[in-house]
Amino acid sequence: MQLNYTVSLADEGARLSDFLRRRGLTSGLIRGIKYQNGGMMADGRPIHTNERLQVGQKICITLPPEPPTSVPPEPVPLNIVYEDEFAVVIDKPAGLLVHPSAPGSNGTLANGWCALMAQRGTPGPFRAVNRIDRNTSGLVLAAKNSFAAAYLARRVDKVYWAVAEGVLPIGKGQIDLPIDRQEGSIICRTAGGTGRMSLTVYEALATAGGHTLLRVIPVTGRTHQIRVHFAALGYPLAGDDLYGGSRALISRQALHAGKMRFAVPLKENPVEVCAGLPADFCALLAATGLPRPIIV
Repeated sequence: MQLNYTVSLADEGARLSDFLRRRGLTSGLIRGIKYQNGGMMADGRPIHTNERLQVGQKICITLPPEPPTSVPPEPVPLNIVYEDEFAVVIDKPAGLLVHPSAPGSNGTLANGWCALMAQRGTPGPFRAVNRIDRNTSGLVLAAKNSFAAAYLARRVDKVYWAVAEGVLPIGKGQIDLPIDRQEGSIICRTAGGTGRMSLTVYEALATAGGHTLLRVIPVTGRTHQIRVHFAALGYPLAGDDLYGGSRALISRQALHAGKMRFAVPLKENPVEVCAGLPADFCALLAATGLPRPIIV
């Protein structure tokens, strides 16, 4: 794959390496391209990373080929809601893992993506930019190459919808509690203590039937962050029996990654993608009397 740029007045005199770093290429990737025959060209001739650029120059960067993947291709239905040459967004159903949990395991989003890429004749690894738990539904962003993976990871905002048990005050709030591994468990997390700084901002949208509908933005991205934070306040997510929630009304945590905004290489404006609530989440809202939010 090639990246094509035209040097503007603002970049006149900049070294090629600085020019490329400002456009999201990592130092490691630049080094890899530098030693690739024809990897860096300016107006049709090879150019070194320390050369200074001139206005109007046409810069062509050839990305290295994608490495092979150890994930076996397997037909898995994929609901692709956005795709371009750098990124893909998949609406993942609850119950589906993003990546194999152990060598040889299958039936994951990654297996399905590798099968689709093999079918298209462009095999390569599945590079998930954000990962959501098996029993969380919603949007998963993946990059199509190493350049896009680093670029997308720095430029993505996510919004979740959740239902918590208990009645929170209507309005906005935030949870600023560190998160750490729970002693003696490789799965569970706990809030407080000396864990990693974690921040969740939210808005309680409505209450009914002893439950609260929430719009949640995880500012940091810790494992189980939203689930742990609300459980720590005494409001576990409905269905989240790992952290004290009840499965009486829904058989998994009531958490849905419904909206995502991210910048894409070579595009001026960010991309915004939404995914509607799945049937089990809607059934929970109906059972509690909570309104169904419009995700836009």
